[in-house]
Amino acid sequence: MAMSQAANLVEKIVGHDDNATITTDVSNYKNEHGVETGEPIKATTWQGKNAVKVVEMPKPRVVDPGDVIVKVTGSTICGSDLHLYHGVIPQLQKGDVLGHECCGIVDSVGPDAKNVKVGERVVVSFPIACGSCRYCKRGNTSQCEKTNQNTLTNAMYGKRTAGIFGYSHFTGGFAGGQAEYLRVPYGDVNLLSIPDEVPDEKALYISDVIATSWHCVVDTGVKKGDVVAIWGAGPIGQMCAQFSFYHGASRVIVIDGGSGAWRLDFVKTKAPKVETLDFTNLPKGESVTSQLQKMVEGGPDVALECAAGEYAKGWAHYFEQLLGMETDTSELLNEMITSVRPFGSVGVTGVYAGFTNHFNIGALMQTGVHLMGNGQAPVHKYWKQLMELIQKNEINPLDMVTHRVRLEDMDKLYAAFDRRDKGMQKVFVQTRHSAPPSAGAPQLTEL
Repeated sequence: MAMSQAANLVEKIVGHDDNATITTDVSNYKNEHGVETGEPIKATTWQGKNAVKVVEMPKPRVVDPGDVIVKVTGSTICGSDLHLYHGVIPQLQKGDVLGHECCGIVDSVGPDAKNVKVGERVVVSFPIACGSCRYCKRGNTSQCEKTNQNTLTNAMYGKRTAGIFGYSHFTGGFAGGQAEYLRVPYGDVNLLSIPDEVPDEKALYISDVIATSWHCVVDTGVKKGDVVAIWGAGPIGQMCAQFSFYHGASRVIVIDGGSGAWRLDFVKTKAPKVETLDFTNLPKGESVTSQLQKMVEGGPDVALECAAGEYAKGWAHYFEQLLGMETDTSELLNEMITSVRPFGSVGVTGVYAGFTNHFNIGALMQTGVHLMGNGQAPVHKYWKQLMELIQKNEINPLDMVTHRVRLEDMDKLYAAFDRRDKGMQKVFVQTRHSAPPSAGAPQLTEL
């Protein structure tokens, strides 16, 4: 569905809250590159549906007192970036800088940034937190009240969400990290120091995929003995499978299919105990729900959604999305609700932007299923613990990293990731500032 259709649908249904109180005190990237520094940098920009381009632009500068400028040494592409690539996230503008996962080296600091030093290696949190509002104080930093001044978001969701790097003006309009430099507001809050023994290829993924997967499992409440079903065998689904076992799950079943079916075999190479279900290869007359209930008496205890609501499986949702009648499909949600046991738990981590049709609310209510929107992960709540687990080798992000590419090849990478090219799970994107590949990390790949 076209981005303009999504935005129009949202405004038609919820209106536009122009009178909403704005409490932000950080700047978005409309004025971020306002002063020439004499140093051009490369950055990945959105150029329209299914089109990105690496362009030159001025190096970002300190705008607000708490800003930190990071020299990017590693970034990546995420499944949620494809929603931008496809133009389905509202208020994305041509020329916006993409990328919400990165790490790097502190290049310069504003006068109010006291806890980070020039030359320090850091990982960047994808949600931008102020550290002082009521939600940040509770550890729910992805719902920060001060970093997203977008009034449409406030009207649509009934509350503010935090700003996000490189994810449209709907999430605050901040330039992203698929670039050679990044301006980080509230640098003392949104940067975590990387220990010397942890290479960039492991630290980078704490910025989103590792923290998001951990949050999905913990927030949905996976516990010892649970049978867990996971929709989506991409990097998030893979790590949710591993983290479910880490938290005591007795069985984990991963569902995928179509162009992503190869990922089922990939996940099993990293977690041999995982069971798989290919939804494109079901016996005649069978469904994902019927197959799961044959595999698990009474149904799984927990269902985790790690795929997103953009991808319609049936014609009804396909045309409704095409015509702007909904932003997201409810098909996977309905499968999860009807698959889990009565009073089971369903966690939604895949990106859903707005509204859906044909949602099976009756099954949810009548069978006591607990539906949880895991929301954008509050990275800050977990990242110190996750860094320690990486240091102890209890978590190995390299389990999911299959490729290393150059920033200059981002247009090719987006196209390959969108095709779900066989063998491409998670990617490390190097810049001119990157160190050589560390032990066990992929070597540079030509696309």
